[in-house]
Amino acid sequence: MRDNEEIVREAYRLSEGDVLDGHGFRALFTDDGTFNDVPNSLTFRGDQIPLALTGFAAVFPDVHRELLAVHALGDVVAVELRIQGTHLGGFPTPVGEIPPTGNRIDVPTADLWYLRDGKIERFDCYNAANVLLAQIGAHPDFRSAIEAAETATAGA
Repeated sequence: MRDNEEIVREAYRLSEGDVLDGHGFRALFTDDGTFNDVPNSLTFRGDQIPLALTGFAAVFPDVHRELLAVHALGDVVAVELRIQGTHLGGFPTPVGEIPPTGNRIDVPTADLWYLRDGKIERFDCYNAANVLLAQIGAHPDFRSAIEAAETATAGA
């Protein structure tokens, strides 16, 4: 039986752009396992889990995760990493798709993996979504936020 760190390292291997095995990745999870993309408030459960990989790889097909530090603490594995890739696919947003820019991303990330009996029960990914968006040229629209707040305050 593999130890928890080996299972997590296998999960990263299966999610690399040149490997991308969503079914193999899913098989590492418990039946009711979850993948939580925390900054984007997205949760993938059970058989939805491979969608997290394929969706990201559609935007960044050469996705690579550079593992900087891996700490296995019983049934928890904490990983510091950088998610890297090239923006070659449309990036979906609530107001439309950001077309490919060809920009490289290098996103600081911290992942927490919770395992039970040799399977991943929960995976929480804390990626710096603001850094990723800036690197593909999607900067916050502060002017609109200020104008909306001023309009709301004036109407109150």
